[in-house]
Order: sequence, then structure tokens, then C-alpha cells
Amino acid sequence: MEYNKTKDIFYIMQILGHNNIKNTLRYTQLVNFEQDEYVCKAATTIRQASELIEVGYEYICEIDDAKLFRKRK
Repeated sequence: MEYNKTKDIFYIMQILGHNNIKNTLRYTQLVNFEQDEYVCKAATTIRQASELIEVGYEYICEIDDAKLFRKRK
């Protein structure tokens, strides 16, 4: 679950106390996140984007001059 939040495999390896990354990869593959739900927001200014990041939204991409963000429900 923590890997899905952080996307930092080395951080997870440290938390789990693994010496070999293969062990950590094995555990991160066990959880199925296909049913994840997100709240999506768009920002058109730097201030809006900053506010979204400060409350935990993750930047996804830019479309038509709007930056798209998402946050797990």
C-alpha cells in the first residue's frame, strides 16, 4: 500500500528491511489496485497548481493549457 502512495521502491525496500530488491518487488506485485478511485482537479494558474499539490494532489499531465491532478479518495 505504501508503494502505491510513494512510488519509491527503494524507500519501501528500506521500510521492509529487505537486502535484495527482488524481494521488495515481489511484495509490491501482490496488491491489486485496479479498483482505485481518484478525485481529479484541473489548474490553469501556478497558484491553483500549488494549492492542489499542498493538499496532496499528484500532477498527471497538461492538456489544453490546464494541468491535471489527481488524489486517491
